[in-house]
Amino acid sequence: MLLKKHFTKETINNVHMANGTVSFRGIRLNVHCFVVDGVLIDTNAKSLKKECIPFFKQQDIDQVVITHYHEDHTGCASYLQQELHLPIYMSDGKLEYCTKKADYPLYRKVFWGSRGPFHAQALGKTFKSRTATWDVIETPGHAMDHVAFLNQETGQLFTGDLYCQEKTKVVLREENIITTIASLKKVLTYHFEDVFCSHAGYLKNGREALQRKLAYLEELQGTVIQLHEDGHTPVEIRNQLFPKKYPIILFSSGEWDSLHMINAILENHLQHTHSA
Repeated sequence: MLLKKHFTKETINNVHMANGTVSFRGIRLNVHCFVVDGVLIDTNAKSLKKECIPFFKQQDIDQVVITHYHEDHTGCASYLQQELHLPIYMSDGKLEYCTKKADYPLYRKVFWGSRGPFHAQALGKTFKSRTATWDVIETPGHAMDHVAFLNQETGQLFTGDLYCQEKTKVVLREENIITTIASLKKVLTYHFEDVFCSHAGYLKNGREALQRKLAYLEELQGTVIQLHEDGHTPVEIRNQLFPKKYPIILFSSGEWDSLHMINAILENHLQHTHSA
């Protein structure tokens, strides 16, 4: 298969970062994993296992923590557990799911590989590394089991897929933008310094980046509601606000689409309208 891969490593403020990129038919996707204070945060994708193994072996890792169950974050978990004998921790929402063979769509297996089963232990509200205590912050929206990790000693915040990019254009069908807005507000109540995103990498002025994303989504919410009240259908709203046809929409048979954001906003609006 004509997958093009690229793998880079860098260290920022004592955080060792590995970024793997997979390209196929004009679609380019990337994902990071991070090592700090003996903790590996996320495991990268199975399709990048060959590239990741030297990085893992170069690091001094005590434990693995996972932001959420998606395959680009859990793809090398089975290797880390079986070959390096590392304990793995994640939110309890998808523990059982991850003990079974991957059952996600073929196009995701093309990009990220077929994740092997692994057995993780449930995270509490905090965990400890060599020199720090970490907050485990529940941040659903992108996925129901999504969490962020905050190092209380350094103020370094690892946001998984909460940020990804400032101006979100398409999302997965399972995502809920309204829940993401609430999660962004929640994270912004914490004191933090550096921000590390699983796709955007290190965010300079991370708090401002998260605030801009929140403002964008809240503005989008208001615009969608106004267009709906002006009589436009969800598809018409999507076509007006997001006229570009992103390749991932067709490639994923609609699992990724801007329409999922529109529908989530309108469903929430209608629920609040009826309960008022």
